[in-house]
Amino acid sequence: MSDDKKSGERRGLMGRLRNGLKRTRSGLTEGLANVFVGRKRLDDEMLEELETRLLSADMGIEAAQTVLDGLIEKLGRSELRDGSVVLEALQDEIAKVLKPVEQPLQIDLSRQPFVILTVGVNGAGKTTTIGKLASRYQQQGYSVMIAAGDTFRAAAVEQLKEWGEQINCPVVAQATGADSASVVYDAYEAARARGVDILIADTAGRLHTQGNLMEELRKIRRVLSRQDSSSPHETLLVLDGGNGQNALAQAEKFGEAVNVSGLAVTKLDGTARGGVLLALAQRLQVPVRYVGVGEGVDDLRTFNAKEFATALASE
Repeated sequence: MSDDKKSGERRGLMGRLRNGLKRTRSGLTEGLANVFVGRKRLDDEMLEELETRLLSADMGIEAAQTVLDGLIEKLGRSELRDGSVVLEALQDEIAKVLKPVEQPLQIDLSRQPFVILTVGVNGAGKTTTIGKLASRYQQQGYSVMIAAGDTFRAAAVEQLKEWGEQINCPVVAQATGADSASVVYDAYEAARARGVDILIADTAGRLHTQGNLMEELRKIRRVLSRQDSSSPHETLLVLDGGNGQNALAQAEKFGEAVNVSGLAVTKLDGTARGGVLLALAQRLQVPVRYVGVGEGVDDLRTFNAKEFATALASE
């Protein structure tokens, strides 16, 4: 690919990210320049306005304070020429909070199949994320198989079968109500027999009680670890970014139960709460692998802290 084509593709991806985050960005930066009119220094009134906007974007108190402390250190003694100075500093401080969790998922082909166990509550976009990931990995040259392990919800199995037909990816499934761990076991054996590079396993997002759900997930992990002591190689928690601080609570619960190793935060295009990524980064320090900013396959993006911060806090 030529440098010009790569540059054009990057601009296109940035445009989609910026468009996807427009609702959060609107609440965070719209009219912000007016706050700085007639002021030469960062004062208490300006800081209070910034804090209100950060909290409204659902960054959480801890992350918002970290960002504000960084702004005070950077701009406290500087002359503010205009609002753009503060916006640039705001982008830098947001990126600093997010940078430690910018850790793209590395596929280890010495593990065959490399198992990605996806977990999360119903409605978070888990099944769609699996389809997008399978398509993405296939485009990168990997062979992929999907295990339809959410046997509690018939629609999830059918949805994955549709994805499989659409992208020509094999899907291992059983009837609704079948044992989820059994489905994942069969899929693992099939993937290994066929020399498949990546197995992506779906799991239930709801059972009769939350305790049952977490025990079911632990059972699946035990089954996988008996087949390969290092499996699953990635436990990817899918969170709905529109849930704000509830997403943080979900991440903590799943993390306690199944040792989450990465996050995919979806539906950021439909919410004004995109700042929840900072709350997740500040509190959990779990790698953010992907962010979803639209319905298209290409709108599931590998997380990049600087790109996200720029798209989130620009005019």
